[in-house]
Amino acid sequence: MASSDIEYSDKYSDDEFEYRHVILPKHVAQHVVKGRLLSEQEWRTLGVQQSRGWVHYAIHKPEPHILLFRRPVGTDPITGLVNGRPIDPETGKVVA
Repeated sequence: MASSDIEYSDKYSDDEFEYRHVILPKHVAQHVVKGRLLSEQEWRTLGVQQSRGWVHYAIHKPEPHILLFRRPVGTDPITGLVNGRPIDPETGKVVA
């Protein structure tokens, strides 16, 4: 799918995570699986392009076309690892 109409927020963070949200246009949002979080493969198939380590962590029901992502602070954007440790794709937290 074309990704040129997808809007990306700036990153924002707290002590534990970096966050960003992605706004999908209607023609892309209609392909989102409703009522569950998307895997990395699913959101990349929609045309979402971002560095490694991001996890779709929440659904804002009033606006399902806005995808909410997070990754631990300190994530290497090339490898998706935090100090050499992987990120759990379900929780977005570093695997112990």
